[in-house]
Amino acid sequence: MNNMTNDYSVTVTSRIVEERIGQIIFSNPARRHALSADLLEALEERLAQLAEQRVPVLLLGSGIGQEVWSAGHDLGELARDRDPIAYGKPLERVLRALRAYPGVVIAMVSGSVWGGAVDLAMSCDLVVADRSARFAMTPANIGLPYTTSGLLRFFHNLPIHVLKEMFFCALPLSAERAAQFGVINRLVESSTLEATALELARGIAAKAPLAVRAVKEQLRILEDMQPLPVQAMEQIAELRRQACASEDFSEGLAAFSERRQPLFRGI
Repeated sequence: MNNMTNDYSVTVTSRIVEERIGQIIFSNPARRHALSADLLEALEERLAQLAEQRVPVLLLGSGIGQEVWSAGHDLGELARDRDPIAYGKPLERVLRALRAYPGVVIAMVSGSVWGGAVDLAMSCDLVVADRSARFAMTPANIGLPYTTSGLLRFFHNLPIHVLKEMFFCALPLSAERAAQFGVINRLVESSTLEATALELARGIAAKAPLAVRAVKEQLRILEDMQPLPVQAMEQIAELRRQACASEDFSEGLAAFSERRQPLFRGI
């Protein structure tokens, strides 16, 4: 077992569950398991170490039977960083590490999932969830524009109108609807969540790891084959720059901190 933390309330624990199966548990209970920079950096390091050990299957989660799986990005950190999902930032590095991990990563989800944590779960290869799971993309609540790479991950996994509903309305997608659209591979009761994930992991661990790794990498490359004209990329970058620098974003952060409804003016 290995435990890593930069804050007394933030832990990222890894262990070998059984031969060829590892597990990573992240925890930030004081912030509803928010994805703080410390937590993300520790998670990135644990993924790199387990990849070096060539562990073919990983289980990833924050616990079972809790109200919130993860509250998403730690909004308290946005006072210092107004674009926490840009390329090179801790969350994006972890998402790339999950997608590039040389084995299969299974998310075990119990409780609600918010913002960047939805992207975290969907960047895993498979998702096993109980009926308390809900998935809500909430950047519009504070005025944060999502990235093109992040939207593409949803674009590949959801019908376009469901994707728009999630991002425009910021309302949770229920576990049942998520299973209907294929976001969840196995929808089970909380009492059987861990056993179901472990059964799935054992089935994968029994397969030829090099063959599974090759298929995963091929699928990653195929998903990434989304050429965009330079002009389109520049237009997207400018729209994101304007939103990140806007008064609306400042108002969204202030409203969240003050626990009130934001008053957005489109400036």
